[in-house]
Amino acid sequence: MTRRITTAVAQLGPIARKESRAQVVGRLIALLQEAKRQGADLVVFPELALTSFFPRWYFEDERELDSFFETEMPNAAARPLFEEARRLGIAFYLGYAELTEEGGAKCRYNTAIVVDKTGAIVGKYRKVHLPGHWRYEPERPFQHLEKRYFMPGNLGFPVFDALGARLGMCICNDRRWPEAYRVMGLQGVEMVLIGYNTPAHYPPAPELDRLQDFHNHLVMQSGAYQNGTWVVGVAKAGREEGCDLIGRSCIITPTGEIVAETKTLGDELALAECDLDAYAAVRRTIMNLDIHREPASYGIITEPKKPFSLENVST
Repeated sequence: MTRRITTAVAQLGPIARKESRAQVVGRLIALLQEAKRQGADLVVFPELALTSFFPRWYFEDERELDSFFETEMPNAAARPLFEEARRLGIAFYLGYAELTEEGGAKCRYNTAIVVDKTGAIVGKYRKVHLPGHWRYEPERPFQHLEKRYFMPGNLGFPVFDALGARLGMCICNDRRWPEAYRVMGLQGVEMVLIGYNTPAHYPPAPELDRLQDFHNHLVMQSGAYQNGTWVVGVAKAGREEGCDLIGRSCIITPTGEIVAETKTLGDELALAECDLDAYAAVRRTIMNLDIHREPASYGIITEPKKPFSLENVST
């Protein structure tokens, strides 16, 4: 029997800093309900989907920073989304900022979860590849302080069984790194879910601005093809608090083809029926990781990073 997951990218338009969690969750529920009407089994929301993209601001007050984080999930604000998903019988991916305690220390992560059709959390991921910078840089039109506000994820790149498939997750900058897809590919991943908030303007190298949309698709299409997996990439888009974010949310086949894509920079759905068995030939032949890989030649990939000085780093 062929396995199919009708998947919806649930792109979000801008979230204002003053917008409450309840208002945002109301938008998510509206997208969830419409996706169900269109026959979706799975809805994929963006990275940090409950708030404005707060790493663009420099906070000196830790309490103000913590106000963007969730200490449990589901919490009171997000519970209506979980309850509606359970009522509708639909699964979803959700990105949010996680505040937790480990070994007696406060830890902040950029986190995503997958919730199944019963409303239960069945998979969790914490962003590994944190972009941006550590220190306030006044010359920038906006900050990108993910390295300051988050710790690198400590869960690796897990793959888990849900919806009759092997699912994996990435968040935003992870999609640019081939190792992320390959680690999941080696675990038999069949669908990688990715949320992102990507500025249209890149202050350290503005000459690359014109390529932001192209690179967004390029890395996800190559990750899909090189590992024989579906890839679902979903944006928070539009002009958010003076910062332009790219859209182009999409669903990509294991052959690297885009089969669904959003057209606007607002709240929008795009759906595709993802046949998990139709592209088995990709994994069985040219991208057969068991037969064609030569890991003995890749040792440099896992060598420690070269030392660097924070004084000279801006990304």
